[in-house]
Amino acid sequence: MWLRKGSKFAGLLAAGVAVGALALAGNAASAAQDNIRVKIAPGVPYVDITIGGRTVRIMRNQDTKHRLTNSYTKTSRACPPFCIQPMSPAPGVHMVGELELLDFLKKKVQTGKGVLIDARIPAWHKKGTIPGAVNIPFTLLDKRNPYRDRILMVLGAKKLEDGTWDFGGARELLLFCNGPWCGQSPHAIRNLIAAGYPPEKLHYYRGGMQNWQLLGLTVVKPNIASARR
Repeated sequence: MWLRKGSKFAGLLAAGVAVGALALAGNAASAAQDNIRVKIAPGVPYVDITIGGRTVRIMRNQDTKHRLTNSYTKTSRACPPFCIQPMSPAPGVHMVGELELLDFLKKKVQTGKGVLIDARIPAWHKKGTIPGAVNIPFTLLDKRNPYRDRILMVLGAKKLEDGTWDFGGARELLLFCNGPWCGQSPHAIRNLIAAGYPPEKLHYYRGGMQNWQLLGLTVVKPNIASARR
């Protein structure tokens, strides 16, 4: 099972929660030195994150003629289930874009205060994900999953003797999935809120993997140090 004590998934989640140092690298001088034309933002040519002792550089594809050729070039998918998602999946949830996601990695994930969650099913996750993300499939956050409580506790929540939850020490979570047409992370967010997770501790990157790749940002495959763009 996913969350048996000592399981591979539990270890992976713990490692993701404790993900190491992330630094914004860049000023005009370093950008010129690295000859980076396609920057993330003015003065920010790339972002380096260190996970489990290995460093991944998040940057944009430098080929200005590059085009996507994978499934994220699709414009039309059957709805349901692939329906356009609202900007906010639930009241009180904070919406973020790419720059805010990178800032979340720096200020929350590296300090152990936050977790970047890829809420897609494992088959999608294995194809590639955002550096620093931990895969918690949205299905595992359903109240019918017998291991859901363990997930909440790993995320910092405490179950009290009377069966209620204390989310005072729970980590901030930033969730994403495949893009504006994907309901996996919105579903996960609503399940978290139903469990009592405070909406103000939840963030939603609606653009997901589709927008991430459209901007040419680095994608990594799980358990593989080298990155592809």
